[in-house]
Amino acid sequence: MNYPTATVETDHGTFEVELWTDVAPGHAANFTKLVSKGFYDGLSFHRILPGFVIQGGCPKGDGTGGPGWNVKAEFNERKHEEGVLSMARSGDPDSAGSQFFVCLGRDHCKHLDKQYTAFGKVTKGIEAVRAIAATPLASAREGRPSKAPRMTKVRLNAAK
Repeated sequence: MNYPTATVETDHGTFEVELWTDVAPGHAANFTKLVSKGFYDGLSFHRILPGFVIQGGCPKGDGTGGPGWNVKAEFNERKHEEGVLSMARSGDPDSAGSQFFVCLGRDHCKHLDKQYTAFGKVTKGIEAVRAIAATPLASAREGRPSKAPRMTKVRLNAAK
């Protein structure tokens, strides 16, 4: 399948993601809508848990914000492995909004399968994701970086 793609420019490098419109159409559409509005530009990766995930997309920068709406869960068969994009949420399965995370490996992410909505995957630039994951932390327990890496610009790519 030819998936739509987006490019995420960060102060640690650039990566490209494909959006899985077949297994998570609502989440792919939500991400596309937010990107087209420039929502992610300038936001940080506020949570970094080495070996697990990098998380960003909170307009408040602390993990408590969102776009003002929620997206219904679309749990699917895709495995949470290195490079997979999935939506962060609270205890309510239908509480995802704008915050997403990128998995850093399969071992520590298996328990996320069918519990969180996987909606895409890094297809180019995984090195940038790994560089973000290597950011020094102010609090390892909370995953709070000393200086939060930023998404400088996120844009949709033209269809291939």
